[in-house]
This record gives sequence, C-alpha cells and structure tokens, in this order.
Amino acid sequence: MTRPTIPHGRYAQRLAQARAAAAGAGLDALLVGVGADLAYLAGYVAQPLERLTLLVVPTAPGSPVTLVVPRLEATPARACPAAAGAVTVATWEETEDPMAFVGAVLAAASGRPARAIDAVAVSDGLRASFVLGLQRSLPGARFSLASVVLRRQRRRKDDDEVALLREAARAADRVVAHVAGGRLIGRTEADVAAEVRERLVAEGHDQAEFWIVGSGPNSASPHHDASDRVIRAGEPIVIDIGGMLGGYGSDITRTVWVDGGEPALGPHPEFVRLYAVLRDAQAAAVAAVRPGIAAEAVDAVARAAITAAGYGPSFIHRTGHGIGLETHEDPYLVAGNAEPLAVADAFSVEPGIYLEGRFGARIEDIVVCGEDGPILLNELPRDLWVVRG
Repeated sequence: MTRPTIPHGRYAQRLAQARAAAAGAGLDALLVGVGADLAYLAGYVAQPLERLTLLVVPTAPGSPVTLVVPRLEATPARACPAAAGAVTVATWEETEDPMAFVGAVLAAASGRPARAIDAVAVSDGLRASFVLGLQRSLPGARFSLASVVLRRQRRRKDDDEVALLREAARAADRVVAHVAGGRLIGRTEADVAAEVRERLVAEGHDQAEFWIVGSGPNSASPHHDASDRVIRAGEPIVIDIGGMLGGYGSDITRTVWVDGGEPALGPHPEFVRLYAVLRDAQAAAVAAVRPGIAAEAVDAVARAAITAAGYGPSFIHRTGHGIGLETHEDPYLVAGNAEPLAVADAFSVEPGIYLEGRFGARIEDIVVCGEDGPILLNELPRDLWVVRG
C-alpha cells in the first residue's frame, strides 16, 4: 500500500494562509527557524545547526518568501517541496553575518530599511542566540511568537495529515500487540524497549521517538525511563510508545498484566477495580469529543469518573495533547484551556491512575474530532489484557 504524502502544492497554500494571518495580526513578517513550523510551511526538515536557517515570510503583498540557509545546506534546501515555486532559497557565506543577511532580505521584501521593521513573529523553538542576533539586526521591531499566528492553522489537520496519523497509529498498534503477546517474563524493561524501537521502524516508522516500558511499581511512574528491572509474573506493564511516520506522530499506551503461567498469578483485585474505572473514564472522555466542546471539558469528563471512584489524587496529568508534526502540540486537554475543539483537531485521550510504590495504568488513543464526534485512529482493544508473558 502506498504511503500517504503531502502534495507539493499544499505548501504554497499553507504559506499563503500563514502570510494572510500574519498580516491580519499586524506583523511585517514571520521568521521561522528549524522545527515543525518550517516542516509545515516548506516541507523542509533541516538540521538543527549552530548556523542559521530561517524562512522569511514577509506580509507585504507580492513580496517573495525566502528560505535563508548557510551555503553548505543549499542542496537539501533547494530540494524541499516549497522550493518548487513557492519559496526562493538564498544562501549566506561562512564569513557573513547571517542576522544582517536576514535583515537585508526583509528590507528588500518590505521596501523599508531593516531598522524600520515594526513587528515580527519568530518560531517558538528558535535558539535564543538567533533571536538576540535578529533583535540587533531589527532594532525597531517588536518580537512575538509565531505560534500565535500558526497554531490554529496547524491544529486543523487536512485529509492527508489525518491519513498519515492513521497509518502511524495502526503501525504502533501492531507493535504493541506483538510485544505484549511475546515473551516478557525474565526480560528487562530496557530489552523490551529496544524491541519496541526496532519494531516501530520495521512497521513503517521513519524513527522511534519514545518507548516507555514500566513494570511492577514502575508502572506508577507516567514517564518512567525503561530500566534494568527484570519483569516478573504477577505484575502490570505500562507500554507507551510512539514515533514518526511520514513526518507525523504515533502515540499509544496500553497496560497489560503478566500472569506467568502455572500457577497463574492473575490481576490483583485492586488493580482490576482500578483498571475498570480507568477504562470507563477513557471511553467517556473519547465519547465526549465533538466540535465546540471546550478542551478542558474533555479532561473534566475523565477526571470526574476517576474522582468519583476515589482515585482523583492519583490522576496526576492532563487528559491529552495535540499530535501532528510534533508529538505534543495544540490542543491540550487540560483544566484551564477553554478553547473549543474543532473539526480536524487531532489529539490523545490518555487518563491514567497511579498508586505510587504499587502499580499504575494508562490507556491512550489518538482521536480526531469529526463533524459528528470522535474518530479513533487506534484500533487495539482497551480491555485489560492478561498475558502469559
């Protein structure tokens, strides 16, 4: 089956939309460095070097969009999708001041001296050294964050983005199913995590990003770093994995109980109760997803169910986060975020219950907000999975 891709013409559309939004915000330009914003607008996945790479998106009508790169990066820059008509690539030499170079590019695009530029927005992850250098080159400019302009645009996933997210989710499903169904007892968490990394790539991911394997009491640590602890019979394992496929992320969590064979060491009664509460809370939160509901309201649905069962203090993180070109991006399902969800928002729904020193559990799926409610991208069953190990 052919992997979904983002058509090259889509980048010109994204740039036009971003330029219009920036102009509406009173900006003279967007200055986008290496990272997800650059990949989104230009399709360029650049190396995060100490040398400046910057996409200059002026708002002046008819002004060119320029991708400023060090000369030694000219070949990959000119091969990026947006360079096929939407973006001009300009290179700076090793002996040049790249910040002054950007100032000159922006001055030429705006028809004003660099010192007369009033307002620019820089990508959130731009290095502090680059920001300070740009401030020296644009001394009259007010600086703000590009996410204020781009976040709403990036939140709304188009059909091709959803297709990539779905393919990544299904590939991650297969990895969890294979790992959980294989030998676990006697292996270290780190060994299982290494298998996860290998299988994510084998199942089509370009790279693995994270591989949480928390067994026994470590299952109560949400971001546990897989260790040399040996997995034993009669305990749970939280498996939270993800990576990038075609530039878009996967993120799934399932919790299994290893019973160990004869005699079987089935789930502890308290764990069975805890897991049932968690499963129902996660299902209720997913079912609550619809256009117009506040992000914090989805969190509240999961939290209310867990609190009513007496586990409220043991649910210690937000219910979910957006996903796309970054594993964590807008929207965030957390108390205090009253922004309404909209059609084509993509995010995780992942409540958890953690009894420190004993055990914990988490269930996570990637969900897209559809016109009529939630669209689940992960298909792996959510009931407690008791495995022989």
